[in-house]
This record gives sequence, structure tokens and C-alpha cells, in this order.
Amino acid sequence: MDAPGNIAWGVTATALVLLMTPGVAFFYGGLVKAKSVVSMMMMSFGALGLVSVLWILFGFNMSAVDSTWAFAGNPFSDIALSDLSSGDDANVGLIGVAYGATFAIITVALISGAIADRAKFGSWMIFAGLFAALVYFPVAAWVWGGGWVYNLGSTIFGEDSGVAVIDYAGGTAVHINAGAAALALAIVLGKRIGFQKGILKPHNVPLTLLGAAILWFGWFGFNAGAEWLAEDMGGVGLIAINTIGATAASVIGWIIIEKIKDGKPTSVGAASGAVAGLVAITPACANLTPGWALLLGLVTGVVCAFAIELKFKLGFDDSLDVVGIHLVGGLIGTIYLGFFATETGLLLGGGVEQLTVQVIAALGVMLYSLVVAFILGFAIEKTIGFRVKNEDEIAGVDTVVHGEEGYLLVEERERV
Repeated sequence: MDAPGNIAWGVTATALVLLMTPGVAFFYGGLVKAKSVVSMMMMSFGALGLVSVLWILFGFNMSAVDSTWAFAGNPFSDIALSDLSSGDDANVGLIGVAYGATFAIITVALISGAIADRAKFGSWMIFAGLFAALVYFPVAAWVWGGGWVYNLGSTIFGEDSGVAVIDYAGGTAVHINAGAAALALAIVLGKRIGFQKGILKPHNVPLTLLGAAILWFGWFGFNAGAEWLAEDMGGVGLIAINTIGATAASVIGWIIIEKIKDGKPTSVGAASGAVAGLVAITPACANLTPGWALLLGLVTGVVCAFAIELKFKLGFDDSLDVVGIHLVGGLIGTIYLGFFATETGLLLGGGVEQLTVQVIAALGVMLYSLVVAFILGFAIEKTIGFRVKNEDEIAGVDTVVHGEEGYLLVEERERV
């Protein structure tokens, strides 16, 4: 992993995943109303700034544990990476830290889509910092850093069983985590004014398509980036083709359902289907053959196209369908491995063990994130307030919160 080629791919993958957060900003920004686009995008950029700093100061220290049932690593063990940066393995080690930071950033940024058009920026930043410290950093330790999820198979079935939770790139740690938190905040902040099906339209569809394209591009770093740690990078080809195939199949599945339900396939639907497919293949990218990856994408596109309607039936306002895409898509991708993971899936030669650990890990992370995010959001709302005033929501969050407008009309520019 210290070969020049591996190091080069590690840095490239880090840059690709970092680009995904601006991609989220574009994707979400196009979906909100014109008077909220700056606010929406700033929530992603705010998370990028804050979570990066926290990760370097103490978050990376928390992302690995010495024992299975430890909550998180010691945040004070290497403040601001002073020891790591001066050690013999600093070059390789710091690339790993940077790569891990990008995952923390995008996990927090994804949550913001659930509270579009109605959240205070300062309150969001407080939530983002607390959520990163209390949820993402520990969950990363559980999943990848030697914690209870990492060791779940040996804990239940014995060390000689060879069973382990499969989450190659973040089905539980990123997408289920973010989706559950998004549901919690949507409940805490309540519904937007005038919330009902069809009343709130995307203000800039091309911006959303641009965001989806950037996400798909960056996702190759997201899924295949960790291969830089492998001596021969032997799994990168399978990961790359699965990242294309599952995503493409999900686009097809989503727009077919749109055609059947609504009579017309939409570009926003295609973009949403792409993101749903990317979410689902994230945990599974290295453990499915391409055919099973195509089926996963198709199933995810179909299911998520229906899942986004749940907010209208259940009465929670998840503004930009973070729950329907990331929580549901993450659950599908994680649990699907229990059936179709190469050699260990229930239908491909394995027993029920793989399915068991996939379900327990998914539900465990989901419940923890949901509860803690709800407590944090509720506490912020009841103290300094999380939601803007109704009149500010109607007038537009951008000017009230940031003193800016996303678009300046020609007549207004001339007056200035």
C-alpha cells in the first residue's frame, strides 16, 4: 500500500469522495425552491468545513477501538494528529485519515436534505458537530474500526465461523446512519408550510442532474477507494463494474415505476434512481457478481420509487427524500448481501449466518442514529430553536439566514 501507484490512487480517491459533498449540494440545491438554494447548499459546505476540522482534531482517534464492545476510541489519544504526522508511517497514515474524513463529511451532509427550506444554519451546524462526535465517529469504529459490528459474526457464531458483517464502503455507517438521522430531524422540525404531494416543485432540474452526475463520478472513489490499501488492488475491477451496473439498473427501475404510476418518466426520477442505486451498491460492491449487482440496482430503483411516497402516507416531511433513498436504499443493499453475497449469501451456498449479521448490524445502527439524532434535534429546537419562523420560510431562507440570493434578475442587477 506504500507503492507509488497505491498512494496515487489513495489521494485521487480522497479527492473524488470530497467532490461528492459539493455534488450533494448541487443535487439538493436544484430540488428546493429558488429562495432556499443558498441555504441548502451552505448546509453541505458547512458540514464540509466543520466535520473536517473535528475529524482531524479528535474524530479519527475515535474511529478505531481496542475491544469489541468499546463505544469509541479515545478522542484525546492524538489531538490534531501530532503523533501520527511525525511518525515513520505518516505519509500513508495521513492519506488514510484524509480518506476517512471524506466519509464523515458526506454522511453529515446527506442528512440536511430532510430539513430543506426551514432550518436555521447555526442550529444545523451545532447539530452537525454533535452528530459527528456522538454518532458518526463511534459508528465508524463499530463498523470498520474493530467494534461490535466488525466482530458481530465471531461474537454470535464463534471465531472459527468466518462470518462477518459485509459493509465495504458504508451501507450502515453512511447511508443507514444518515437516513435514520434524517427521519429524526424531519419529525422534530415538522412539516413545511403547505406540505402536500405535488405542491413543492424543484426550482432547477439541471442543477439536480449535475449533482447526480458528480455523485456518480465521485462514487468510484467512495466504493473503490479503499483498494489503495490492498497490495495488488485486486478487487477494483469488480467494484468499478458493479458501481456502474447497479446504478444504471436502478435508473431503469425508477423511471419504469414513474411511467407506470404517473404516466411520464422524469429526469429528477432518473437522478434519484441513480443515487438510490449508488447507495445500495455501496456496502455490496466487492461481494456481488455483476449479474446480482444488476438485480440489486433494479430492485432498489423500484422499491425506492415507491418508498419516497411513504412520507405522505405516514405524515413526516422528509423534504428531499433522504429516508426513501438513503435509509431504504442502505437497508436494501445491506440486507441483500445476506441472500446474494458471493459464497456466503443464503441463496449462493451460505447459511443463514450472513443474513443474520447483516440484519442485526443494519437495525442496530439505524436505531442508535435515530434515537440520538432525535434527542439532539429536539434539544436544539427547544433551546435555541432549529426551525425558522413561518414568515421567514415563506419569504425565503436565503435572504433571512445568509443575506444572499441564489439568483439576481436582470432588472435587479441593473438597479444595483
